[in-house]
Amino acid sequence: MASSDILVKELEKHASGQAFELILSPISPFPLQRRRIFLSLEEIQKKLEAAEERCKSHEAEVLKQLAEKREHEKEVLKKATEENNHFSKMAEEKLTHKMEVNKENPEAQMAAKLERLREKDKHIEEVRKNKESKDPADETEAD
Repeated sequence: MASSDILVKELEKHASGQAFELILSPISPFPLQRRRIFLSLEEIQKKLEAAEERCKSHEAEVLKQLAEKREHEKEVLKKATEENNHFSKMAEEKLTHKMEVNKENPEAQMAAKLERLREKDKHIEEVRKNKESKDPADETEAD
């Protein structure tokens, strides 16, 4: 809009500020037509080639990102497989070692088992003695 299309009307003026009204001229009945730009065949061809190049570069970028993503997935899968294999190997070694220890000294294992059984029997006897030594009057009062 040109400056001749705007009319400024001052309404009030104070120390804190001022009020005014802007009056715009009415819209012209005939809208302005845009200036048409005619492109030559060469310019159109250049624009088409540039658009095709942008499309190809975008496609190449997308393919590159997909390839990187697949490579990352392969690395993660490889690492997980290696960790699983390592865990399996360690568990197998631990089990093998335990089996070898068990084969080497069955007498010691048997002695340890017998000792545990003796301790259990001893505990059972203590509980029986405690139960027998308990006053029979206490049992009837508890019931």
